[in-house]
Amino acid sequence: MAAAQLISKPKDIAALYRDLCQFPSLSSVSIGPEVTTQYGGKYSNIYTEWSQRDLDRNEQVKFCRQYIVFHDNNTVVYASACGNGSEIKGELLSSESPSGALKAVLRETKNKNGEDVQFLEVWDRNRKVKNINLTALEKHGKVYEDEQFGSLSWSHSETHLLYIAEKKRPKTKSFFDAGDSAVTIEEEDECARKTVKGDQFVLHEDWGEGLVNKSVPALCVLDIESGNISVLEGIPSHVSPGQAFWSPDDTGVLFVGWWHSPYRVGLKYCANRRSALFFVDLTGGKCETLSCDSSAVFSPRLSPDKCRIVYLKCGVFGPHQQCCQMLMYDWYTKVTSTVVDIVQRSTDGQFEGIYTTLLAPFCWSADSQRVIMDTVLHSQQVLFVVDTMTGKVTALQSKESSPGSWKIMAIDRDLLVVRFSSPNCPSTVKVGFLPPAGREEDITWVSLEEENSIADIDWSYKTHKPPQEQENTQYPGLDFESIFLKPQSILPGSQLPLVVYPHGGPHSTFVSEWMLFPAVLCKMGFAVQLVNYRGSLGFGQQSVMSLLGKVGDQDVKDMQTAVLHSLQTEPVHPHKIVLCGGSHGGFLSCHLIGQYPEFYKACIVRNPVTNIPAMAGSTDIPDWCNVESGLTFSYETLPEAAQWGDMLNKSPIIYVSKVKTPVLLMLGAEDRRVPNTQGLEYYKALRAHGVEARLLWYPGNNHSLAKVDAESDGFMNIALWLLRHLKE
Repeated sequence: MAAAQLISKPKDIAALYRDLCQFPSLSSVSIGPEVTTQYGGKYSNIYTEWSQRDLDRNEQVKFCRQYIVFHDNNTVVYASACGNGSEIKGELLSSESPSGALKAVLRETKNKNGEDVQFLEVWDRNRKVKNINLTALEKHGKVYEDEQFGSLSWSHSETHLLYIAEKKRPKTKSFFDAGDSAVTIEEEDECARKTVKGDQFVLHEDWGEGLVNKSVPALCVLDIESGNISVLEGIPSHVSPGQAFWSPDDTGVLFVGWWHSPYRVGLKYCANRRSALFFVDLTGGKCETLSCDSSAVFSPRLSPDKCRIVYLKCGVFGPHQQCCQMLMYDWYTKVTSTVVDIVQRSTDGQFEGIYTTLLAPFCWSADSQRVIMDTVLHSQQVLFVVDTMTGKVTALQSKESSPGSWKIMAIDRDLLVVRFSSPNCPSTVKVGFLPPAGREEDITWVSLEEENSIADIDWSYKTHKPPQEQENTQYPGLDFESIFLKPQSILPGSQLPLVVYPHGGPHSTFVSEWMLFPAVLCKMGFAVQLVNYRGSLGFGQQSVMSLLGKVGDQDVKDMQTAVLHSLQTEPVHPHKIVLCGGSHGGFLSCHLIGQYPEFYKACIVRNPVTNIPAMAGSTDIPDWCNVESGLTFSYETLPEAAQWGDMLNKSPIIYVSKVKTPVLLMLGAEDRRVPNTQGLEYYKALRAHGVEARLLWYPGNNHSLAKVDAESDGFMNIALWLLRHLKE
């Protein structure tokens, strides 16, 4: 059989990439107050924010668009966009007040010296009524805008704003500062209160990859009327506060506190860090713990009636991502109950547990009884409704729902706004009303934008069973899945080259959502297989646990099993199969070309793990090296000599002498998660063994290689590397 024809000219590939990268991604949604017209009709305004790659400006462009939804509190009568999108400049955070009358905006600009300056603005409808230069006030450092810590929360009375910022540090100077000789004794005392000699080069630990320079967060409160800012006292010195919001009566603040003693470890994408839910009373300054303090808790959400708080909980120092519990704290009875427990393994496959690090900012039904969430179910993202009184979990899917992945963005007075996408449909926004309990299948979704389905991309789910000899004896009978993309128009008798993707983590997952690289590769004429090997999220906690101690073996064999299955069931060319993986996906790609040296014709790895013991002392997640190797982690102890050897034996570097496949490596110069020394060591080892290897080095990029220029350059190099070696 002949190989399928591929788009191969660099100019055509670049045009295809430029076209598909213009589809924006929905990042946030807020629902305005319900308005009743003079004729009795009701409508709500939907404010959305999106991001889009701009190749010419080499940046992610952020823009907003508004919609109007007419309804009768049960059904969407009419919905439409209000004008075109409008670019947002310098906006880091925004938050509407509970009544919708006010809006707070954190904005960052440059001063005449090119330094960052942050402003906190308060808008009253169509005018800015407050504009506070936070940088000039010097009450604190930069405000946190990330998902892990960041908050911008209105008090219920709409008189105060709560946010998180870096705690102010004393200024430092040299012991030999030339200005010291002219300072009097009285002046030196005053200077001593403002500056510290000799501390210029003291290390201030931060929270690692994606949270660089975020070290000691502080809770800050702005009094909107007076413009005064206060930094809250009474926070325990051993925790870093974040995800903060006002208590029901505005007398205090609730927050999640992460332990940073004895030292900080990477927090981004690592839900398993010791933390607890705290309450600090502003009237007395007392701080108390409201949850268990020996687990990891995160994402607290207050009910509309201000009586209950739900939050998520998982274990400490196990897999970075794992199945979570949903707990509920009653503000008035002080009782904590388990709403949804960990699912070890589902009997019917309808719900496999909660796998998320963040609930939607507003996720409660209007009656404060149900919580709407999205979580991973096998290889898709699914909406579920949780009854907090009974613990019953029900899928929120209409019978006509399109296959793909769904994410809740906001809910207000039971009006839901969700994001939908699939491998051949970029992100679109839909609205619908939450049906009464027991009638979840009756929900009707209305699209606020016309769906832009991409022609000539077909996709499906595949279920794989490991051979009997590869069963996990501790956790037998676990299946796994993959998502398979291929061009719809295939000439009879032709065979497709296949790009195989293992995901990173390893405890993450591919879901059936819009992904730029697979879509462009498919439009070029490749088939693409995204493999969720055992250990991926969405298949129960037992699947997650089954991989611990078996990395480099079970996951590698699962990858090969999935590919061999596709060879039997899809029009794939057996001699044109290539690999593309990042992080743990790069770890698996390097393993596969070492353990199956004749099978794969080309390989691309992005910031790969190649040598586990060498990574342990330089990564922001040293616990990963222990846990994935089957060891426990503690701050105080190191593995024994034999255990270091076992770590090495699980690493792809030990197979490098067997590799024959040409390898393209892409490394981020600022990667704190998988230090670039991992890829450099592997690159040199390949060269030493006479294997063709090319290394791309991206300054200013971290583990994700997500800057627009690095991402676009990376794709073009991937495409040309594959084409060149498949041709050979």
